[in-house]
Amino acid sequence: MKPRTLLLLFLVISVSGCKLFGGKKSQSSRTTGWEYNSEETGNIPYLSGYDQETGPGLAFIQGGTFTMGRVEQDVMYKWDNHPRRVTIASFYMDETEVSNQDYREFVHWLSRVYPGDRERINSALPDTNLWRSALAYNEPYVNNYFRHPAYSDYPVVGVSWEQAQQYCTWRTDRVNEKLLVEKSILQHDNTQAGENIFTTQTYLAGMYQGTEGEKPQENPDGSARRVRWEDGIMLPTYRLPTEAEWEYAAYGLIGNTEDELLTDRKIYPWNGSYLREDKGKTKGRLRANFIRGRGDLMGMAGSLNDNADISAPVFSYEPNDYGLYCMSGNVNEWVADVYRPLSFLDVEEFQPFRGNVITEPRRDNNGDLMRNEYGEIIHDTIADYRNFRDGNKESQIVESNNWNTEEEERTTSDMYVEDDRPGSFSSLINDEVRVYKGGSWKDRAYWLVPGTRRYLEQTSAQNDLGFRCAMTRVGSPEGF
Repeated sequence: MKPRTLLLLFLVISVSGCKLFGGKKSQSSRTTGWEYNSEETGNIPYLSGYDQETGPGLAFIQGGTFTMGRVEQDVMYKWDNHPRRVTIASFYMDETEVSNQDYREFVHWLSRVYPGDRERINSALPDTNLWRSALAYNEPYVNNYFRHPAYSDYPVVGVSWEQAQQYCTWRTDRVNEKLLVEKSILQHDNTQAGENIFTTQTYLAGMYQGTEGEKPQENPDGSARRVRWEDGIMLPTYRLPTEAEWEYAAYGLIGNTEDELLTDRKIYPWNGSYLREDKGKTKGRLRANFIRGRGDLMGMAGSLNDNADISAPVFSYEPNDYGLYCMSGNVNEWVADVYRPLSFLDVEEFQPFRGNVITEPRRDNNGDLMRNEYGEIIHDTIADYRNFRDGNKESQIVESNNWNTEEEERTTSDMYVEDDRPGSFSSLINDEVRVYKGGSWKDRAYWLVPGTRRYLEQTSAQNDLGFRCAMTRVGSPEGF
């Protein structure tokens, strides 16, 4: 066969292959035949081949199925983590816990934008007094842990669940603002103040009065317009991971499968049941930062077994198979879920989560969106599923004298004992109590197991409790 004929045959096969195996999609409508993104046909919008950009600090977590819950003896006998097979959609998660330096950026921004508003600034500050102890000399940590540069790369602690949520919202806005600035769609305004601050929501709603950059988005007639969500330029929100996402990411089972077979289930984020490295130069060193026994937080001088007296820098120890650091030990981490003992039995098989609160923007009498004094759009709750099928006759746990009356809808506090009198029993379970996981520098090994769970009021904080952020992945679970 002649070389020219071979070349033509190769080109034909190549073109056919593109059509057969998902090459570039047609830029004309399969519904009407009209051409997309053309002035002649009215600029019907269409964007193909979108692949989400990985946000700063994040690692991609490919989703899949796994067995969530208990993998060893329930030594606390709470029976609140029954094994349950679920499926998690692909998402993104911070490689590390949020560090002091990361969180200082948040506080610095608030101090710059709202210099005279001490209440706003103070509401974001970690509670460093939590280091204080009546019978321990921890005052140096009270004064230094969050502020001193020696601890810049250590995980931030002393933040409540609500403060972590505020950080996630702030981070979303700063990342999306930078994306627009980098693309010359928007000019960075270092003098933002009061109501006129960039937030993702106010920008998309046309309420942020910023300055257009050199390359703004254009309408069909060539006039400048704001970026729309449909343009795919801005990223989804940074948020706290759900309990299921956090546990799935912690195990990192992507390295323990053959096709769809799970070859080795894990107890910890690493393989095996041992807490020490079993090979290499680090053989014998602890794999995580936790308390080994009574009074032993870091080992003997000259042989510090985890090289940390309190927490350790966020990039310490070996990452798991997803590239995530310190998913066991170092500091505990907040997750998004409200706590219920039987959540694993109640939630859905796909994307399990208890804590959905559905909101919509508030509007005035003219139909215009309303903002608070900080420029943030005000939202009203239209549905609250935190106590869905909870606190009613069908899910009764605690007996009461008049439970069977149907005069009113029962609430969570009716279902669980809430008695704050001295010496009285209280379940501590309500709609403002959140789950935290992972174990910390002052926890025993039991709490390093990702399936274990504890809970705390969302307004409270601890000196061994931090957080990391997650982000939803839109589109394909693994990319095209």
